[in-house]
Amino acid sequence: MRPARASPRPLILAGIAVVAFTAFMLLAWRSADTLLLIFAGILFAVFLDGLAHYLGRVVPLGHGLRLAIISLLLAVLVLGMVGFGGATLAAQAERLGQTLRQQSGTVKTWLDARGIDTRFLDLGKLKEAVPRGGEQSEERQQSGGPGGLPSPGTLLSGAGSVLGQASAVALAVFGAIGNVFIVVVLGLFVAADPRTYRDGLLRFVPSRHRTHAASVADDIGTTLRHWLFGQLVIMAAIFACVWLGLTLVGIDGALILGLQAGLLCFIPTIGALVAGIIIVLASLASGLKGVIAGLAVYLLVQTLESYVLTPFVQKRALDIPPATLFAGQILLGVLFGLWGVALALPLMAVAKVLLDRLYVEDTLGEDAG
Repeated sequence: MRPARASPRPLILAGIAVVAFTAFMLLAWRSADTLLLIFAGILFAVFLDGLAHYLGRVVPLGHGLRLAIISLLLAVLVLGMVGFGGATLAAQAERLGQTLRQQSGTVKTWLDARGIDTRFLDLGKLKEAVPRGGEQSEERQQSGGPGGLPSPGTLLSGAGSVLGQASAVALAVFGAIGNVFIVVVLGLFVAADPRTYRDGLLRFVPSRHRTHAASVADDIGTTLRHWLFGQLVIMAAIFACVWLGLTLVGIDGALILGLQAGLLCFIPTIGALVAGIIIVLASLASGLKGVIAGLAVYLLVQTLESYVLTPFVQKRALDIPPATLFAGQILLGVLFGLWGVALALPLMAVAKVLLDRLYVEDTLGEDAG
């Protein structure tokens, strides 16, 4: 009697699953920027939903009405800041830009005088206007018209170059505005009815695991809410401390420097480093005393953030060692560029919840707390 043959169906299903998973990962890799943009919209939805949730503790209104009130107040706040503070910020930003360019040149000259190679600072410099050798004669032939006037071809070429630069700037501006629009609209839609989207995703989970998946999804939402509001508190504190500190020591552009320090605080480690470099460069215009004072303000604020604000505010939301955060930020930055760096913390917060609930607790049977 021949032994019964094993059915090839499980092997075929396993092969299909491997191919489908590989195709999904390849698609996710190719569309990583879009997925991260969607994740930013979800973060904004968590922010709006959290505000509506806290407002519900004060005012007994429906979720939709609370969300409408929150959205209206945020729109009025943004328009008010642009209307009343936009001119001041623009003027300080222009002066700060001029100061940074001047002081960057001063630092480069100082480094060159001491034999330090600074060619990496010239990457954004345009090519020299005067070509060499045959290129110069060819340029004369192209541009030399009667009486030394440029030929029509040169004029069209120059106009095309100017239009090309203008179109590149316009595309960059429209791209940034489009990204903001997508984040805001997506956040409003998700925050208007978050349970519908949550239940829709849970339908892809087998029914026997759906209750546990819902608990994990709720934990992710709670963690993101706590982290986001804690980060906003830290950013506001950094902005106020840098602004007041630089104002007291007499550094010009203290408001815009405080604003950039607060915004860059959203990006861990690297953001603080970039903010410190900008503050030091801006302080060079005030002399050695200004540099020392600006550096002292920066170090004091960073100490306050690292040892007081972040451990106290973010303890409930994100308890990850600093080295792990830095390594994860570098990895996400290499893989996904600027989006990966900017969204490193919330992505790692989500990954921590998934590892704790699905691996440590379910697979290893240990307590993740």
